[in-house]
Amino acid sequence: MKPEAYDFLNNLSTIWAIVIGAVMATGGGLLATWIERNVDRHHRERNAALFYGEMLSTLDVLLEFGTQARGVGDPYGPITLRFLRSARREIELYDRNRETVFFLQDGHLRARIRTIVLRLIMPLDSVFDFTQEIALTEAQLKALPQSDPDREEVAKRIEDLRRRRDTAFDFVTESAAQLKPIVTDLEPIARQSFRQLAQVARS
Repeated sequence: MKPEAYDFLNNLSTIWAIVIGAVMATGGGLLATWIERNVDRHHRERNAALFYGEMLSTLDVLLEFGTQARGVGDPYGPITLRFLRSARREIELYDRNRETVFFLQDGHLRARIRTIVLRLIMPLDSVFDFTQEIALTEAQLKALPQSDPDREEVAKRIEDLRRRRDTAFDFVTESAAQLKPIVTDLEPIARQSFRQLAQVARS
């Protein structure tokens, strides 16, 4: 055969080398992109777990302190309400950052976080609303003359508001029991224990 006949084979091997090189370069680029995205996803998930772990731990401690304060002196005095307002501000942190909950891959864990926040918001706000309404109604009662026939009805209204406030607070306490299990499930994702935060707060 003439030497020119072998040029075809040389050209073919060059083409295959180019194709294989292009495939390897593309595959390497895709692999690098996948690794980068995977690392970034785990980084964001860990940051989200750290945020929610610390927030829910703090919320748990504040509600525990509020429950303890309720059992001393005036059940709904300034100390108790201060703890509850602080807890409400922690929930506002969730409202401002709630899109980060989607960085957590566990859908069940995300649902539990959203559910516990919703279960706490309404009764906490009810405690504040009832406390304010009780104060206004008590002022109304004091302004009524002793002989006013409406005094009994206003007094019953106050007792009803107090019962409803107690029910709202009891629901807060009942719901708060779900905080610790959620925090425990966030620890392996955050690669950090949140128990120290609670221990420092209690000490």
